[in-house]
Amino acid sequence: MHGRRNPFIAQEGVLPLLLVLLTAVVLVRFFEPALAIFPAALLVLLVMVFRDPHRVVAPVAHGVLSPVDGKVVAVEQIVHSATGAPAQRIVIDVDSLGSYTARSPVEGTIKDLKEKALWLQTDEGENVVLRFRGFRLGLAPRALVGFGARLGQGQRCAYLRLTRTAEVELPADAKVLVEPGSTVLAGTDVIGNVPGRR
Repeated sequence: MHGRRNPFIAQEGVLPLLLVLLTAVVLVRFFEPALAIFPAALLVLLVMVFRDPHRVVAPVAHGVLSPVDGKVVAVEQIVHSATGAPAQRIVIDVDSLGSYTARSPVEGTIKDLKEKALWLQTDEGENVVLRFRGFRLGLAPRALVGFGARLGQGQRCAYLRLTRTAEVELPADAKVLVEPGSTVLAGTDVIGNVPGRR
């Protein structure tokens, strides 16, 4: 599911980019042009932070896609997940120069949005939770969807806002297809499979 067409820059980045660009123009036009090097450097950094490249999401039956660009740093068993049941957790360090947008790991319905977590339930009744931790500058991710919304596999679901870590909690009997050190792309790489039972 592709959702709406997106520009290269995430919506939240448009205003900061315009302000920095305007500052550079004012410095060149009315002050010392050499001073414009500072806003120009900041402009390049902001483009990297707010970039939201188009991704072709190929549907994968029962597949769990990476929600973010980054590197897998841990795969672990946990006794109590966000749903209260045992689960497998995949921890991904978010690439600070990767896509600014998080994507839904599975197709399903949002059951909860508490504690910076997105709880999705698939049509087969399997629970997958996407949780974010480590917020640079205190900027927590912002959800693009609400409770009860239906998300397609790989659909945009949140703005990351300089988040450091994403965690994906899968059912205890799910199959994990990545290991620590694996590099993953949001909405492209399959990191696991959930059971297909009904």
